[in-house]
Amino acid sequence: MSDKTYGPTYYVKGALAGGICCSLTHGALCPVDVVKTRIQINPEKYNKGMIGGFKQVIAEEGMAGLATGLGPTAVGYFVQGWFKFGGVEFFKINMASQLGDEKAWAYRTPIYLLSAACAEFIADIFLCPLEATRIRLVSDPKFADGLISAFPKIIAVDGALKGFYSGFGPILFKQIPYTMAKFAVQGAAAEAIAGAAGIDMKTASDSTKMSVALSSGTIAGVAAAIISHPADTLLSLINKSPTAGGTGGIPSRLGNLAKEVGLKKLCLTGLGARCVMIGTLTAGQFAVFDVVMNATGATKFHFTDPNAAKH
Repeated sequence: MSDKTYGPTYYVKGALAGGICCSLTHGALCPVDVVKTRIQINPEKYNKGMIGGFKQVIAEEGMAGLATGLGPTAVGYFVQGWFKFGGVEFFKINMASQLGDEKAWAYRTPIYLLSAACAEFIADIFLCPLEATRIRLVSDPKFADGLISAFPKIIAVDGALKGFYSGFGPILFKQIPYTMAKFAVQGAAAEAIAGAAGIDMKTASDSTKMSVALSSGTIAGVAAAIISHPADTLLSLINKSPTAGGTGGIPSRLGNLAKEVGLKKLCLTGLGARCVMIGTLTAGQFAVFDVVMNATGATKFHFTDPNAAKH
């Protein structure tokens, strides 16, 4: 760590940058997410791949169909990004501070992993109701006109706990491994790219930092998408209707859905679309995060190799 002190102002800037980058990227990719979700919950109908799926949605619902669930997507991922990116910065910096420079550098990957897991758990508590609303709207466009009308209707039909948190288990299984892979792989990839190109990230130009963020973010996004895809499929399926997977408890319903779908389809259905989506999305997130952090005047935290500093 450098001698710079990181306090509440820095964490708020990190949270704001995280909220903006997640809301913008998820909102921009809403059409891709609509088609991906349709493929996952109704593969018999949407069986013509990503391009075919776009054509089907447009033919049946018009261009507006591709924006289904945009409200809960933009709001939900702003809130999630706030806690996720802000939380990762908070946990990462405080863990590094407790360990000291040498141990923090040696254990930077475990620090990334644990920071991401802690931050994502907190973020998912807030994201889950909005993600459940998004999936309900995408799977049944006639359910409600948007976020504001869908929220009270879900409470009236299913109750708050069942309606909004049936997918909490799957969202944890999806988001925590995804976020752990996302931050750990991005950190390692950025470090490898900078090392191979002889770039010092502390003194590099903004354009160079942007290139590294985009490249490492794409690599991290694809890795994270593959790791978290089975849980993403289960999340889409269980939120499709109140009786998806039966009428038992959530673990029972998830088990039934996994058996019905089968391991191969669970892991591969919609994976190509999700890799494209998450690879693009993650690259965009890290790039926008850096831009917003620079705009707020924040100096981004980087792990420091104490041995390099001695040379």
